Amino acid sequence: MRGLFLASACVCILAVGVICYFLFANGLPFFSQYSVVGFITGTEWAPLRGVFGILPMIVGSFVITLGALLLGAPIGVLTAVMMARFASGRVVRLMKPAVALLAGIPSVVYGFFGLMLLVPFTRNTLGGDGLSILVASVLLAIMILPTIIQTSQAAIEAVPDAYYEGSLALGATHESSVFRAVLPAARSGIISGIVLGVGRAIGETTAVLMVAGNQARLPTSLLKGVRTLTVNVLLEMGYAAELHRESLIATGVVLFIIIMAINFVFSFVNRRRVLQ
Repeated sequence: MRGLFLASACVCILAVGVICYFLFANGLPFFSQYSVVGFITGTEWAPLRGVFGILPMIVGSFVITLGALLLGAPIGVLTAVMMARFASGRVVRLMKPAVALLAGIPSVVYGFFGLMLLVPFTRNTLGGDGLSILVASVLLAIMILPTIIQTSQAAIEAVPDAYYEGSLALGATHESSVFRAVLPAARSGIISGIVLGVGRAIGETTAVLMVAGNQARLPTSLLKGVRTLTVNVLLEMGYAAELHRESLIATGVVLFIIIMAINFVFSFVNRRRVLQ
C-alpha cells in the first residue's frame, strides 16, 4: 500500500511537471522573437499585424477576479459559518446538497444564465449593452461560492470544540465565541478555500466569454466589456499558427506565473499570521 500511495503521488507530480514543460518549452521561444516587456505592457492585440500586447487581458482578468472575490468570499465564508455553527441539522441537510449541486453545474449553463438574466437586467437597470465586467464578476462570484463554502465549512468543523467551549466558559456569547475563537483557528483552511476560489475565477473561460463582452481593451468602467487571458487563448487557438500560436502559449505561461504568484502571496500571508 505504501508503494501504491507513492505511485499515486508521483503521477500527480508527473502531470504537473509535464504541463509545466509543455508550457515553457512551447511558450518561451516566442520571447526570442518578441520583447517580453512589449508583450506584457503592450495595450494593443493585433496578431495579423504582428502586434502582441496582453496588458488589457491581464488587467481584465485581475479586475473580474477581484470583483468576484469581493462579492463571493464574504458570502461564502458567512454561509459556511452559518452551516457549521448556527444552522439546525435540518437546514444543513437541505443546504449541503444545494451547495454540491451548485458546484456541479457546467460553466456553459452558468454562462447561459448570465446571458439571459443578468445581462438584460444590467442593461435595463444600469445602462450599456449589459456585457460587462460587472456581470462577469457577479457570475464568477456565484461560481466560486461552492468551493469557498465547502472548504471553509470543513475548516470550521475541524476546530476542536475546546476552543468554543473555553470561550463560553470565560463569559463570551455564542456569536463572539464563533467569530473570535473558532474562526481565527480555522483561518488557514478558510484562506485555502478562498485561494481555490480565486484559481477557479481567474481560470474560468466559457462563462466569461458569454457575458464579459470580449473586448481587448483596458477597462474604463464596470459597465464596459473586457477580455481575459483565458478567453483570448480559447478564441484564437483554433486558427492560430506560427508566431500567433506561440504568443497564445506564451499567454498561458504568463497566466501560469500569475496563478503561482497569487498562491505564493496567500501562502506567505497565511504563514505569517499563523506564526504571529
